[in-house]
Amino acid sequence: MSSTLFRTKKVEQSILDTEEPEHALKKSLSALDLTVFGVGVIIGTGIFVLTGKVAKENAGPSVALAFVVAGVVCGLAALCYAEFASTVPVAGSAYTFSYASLGELPAWIIGWDLVLEFALGTAVVAVGWSGYVRSLLDNAGWHLPESLSGRDGATGFGFDILAAALVLVLTVILVLGMKLSARVTTVVVAIKVAVVLIVIIAGAFFVTADNYKPFIPKARPQEAGSSIQSPLVQLMFGYTPTDFGVMGIFTAASVVFFAFIGFDVVATAAEETKNPQRDMPRGILGSLLICTTLYVAVSIVVTGMQKYSELSIDAPLADAFKATGHPWYAGVISFGAAIGLTTVCLILLLGQTRVFFAMSRDGLLPRFFSVVHPRFKTPYRPTILLGVIIAILAGFTSLSELAELVNIGTLFAFVVVALGVVILRRTRPDLPRAFRTPLVPFIPILSVLASLWLMLNLPAETWIRFGIWMAIGFIVYFAYGRSHSRLGRQEEAAGHGAPHSPGTNGE
Repeated sequence: MSSTLFRTKKVEQSILDTEEPEHALKKSLSALDLTVFGVGVIIGTGIFVLTGKVAKENAGPSVALAFVVAGVVCGLAALCYAEFASTVPVAGSAYTFSYASLGELPAWIIGWDLVLEFALGTAVVAVGWSGYVRSLLDNAGWHLPESLSGRDGATGFGFDILAAALVLVLTVILVLGMKLSARVTTVVVAIKVAVVLIVIIAGAFFVTADNYKPFIPKARPQEAGSSIQSPLVQLMFGYTPTDFGVMGIFTAASVVFFAFIGFDVVATAAEETKNPQRDMPRGILGSLLICTTLYVAVSIVVTGMQKYSELSIDAPLADAFKATGHPWYAGVISFGAAIGLTTVCLILLLGQTRVFFAMSRDGLLPRFFSVVHPRFKTPYRPTILLGVIIAILAGFTSLSELAELVNIGTLFAFVVVALGVVILRRTRPDLPRAFRTPLVPFIPILSVLASLWLMLNLPAETWIRFGIWMAIGFIVYFAYGRSHSRLGRQEEAAGHGAPHSPGTNGE
């Protein structure tokens, strides 16, 4: 039994599955589309809010270095994703990569993890988008009833109509086709990047050199109850993480890392890319490089405009402009954040539907959901199902306490993909690889260690919630997925009931 749990699916079989007419996605994306998707999902509220918050509480002006550290961690993972996405150009991202290298059960675990990660990510971002839009409407003198804003304190009941409506509209766009999604994303990302560049260029004129002193403030222990204090780090390594100082940069990196979450979603679109062997690495690495550059530039500007200790928590960029006597830019920043979050929702929803679709095509979820639309060639059934569920979640729940599950889910995926690169290099050295992760196994091992370190910096409560979700996943797999596995049934039909050892490539 144990060996069948680790049966792997041949890369060749995964590619053949994409050619079945009923289950084939339309190839319409270019390297530019993928880069735009990456930039669209990475740049969200993090660049408008998180930059100032972390500068004030954890790193001071050296928050720019924290973004570099976080970018390097993501870069290590991106190199591994680029090799897999160009070698196994199939929908599903880390799920599909795991099925080809680690086996069916690990693939199920990572797929189950990604479904949660993208679903909660979409809902949380939709709620954030709703808040920005309500703020803009309030400024214009239009006020939504509290019962339709998800925050009615009088009755205790509220439905965030804007968040739910956004998810439903984006669901329709995804059903209508990837090219339409790419065009919408391109327009919105252009607006979002323009706003970020305005902030950087305009803010540079208000920078005061004295605000950078000291660039690395003197270290002090984290206060009890800190939102990022992790008992796991103290338990395993015997020291208390610090705010400020050199170690404070790494503490800050564990926070600002979450502003990068999403670049791995690009890999879920591999099957819908015209030339995935060439374009997937360009899209993944290009989007990450662009966003890291923008993040560093914004952090340098905001800490130069206003002393880090005086930055606000809720809207540091907007308030920094107000402090310099230019409140007009605050409205521009709010507009850019509201516009920008639409693409974050769109691409997270896209990623989740593609993982769900891939798991369904393999039989681990009902095959009903792996049929594509006869006209649009999109996985419309899981898109509609998940879109409605997430719209309801976004409408009724703020999900603030669950948001950290998105973070741990992403880091877990990074670990699995890095390990998969090493294993597939050993088990299938014959596979053509259009992009090869350099310095294997050094880079993948470094990626695993870096991701685990950031995971350990998460609160213990996040680990508990993550464990509960994984336990539910095991129950679903053994109750349904294992017995309906298409790979397992192919083995039985072919008379190959002999168990497969881990790392073999049975069909």
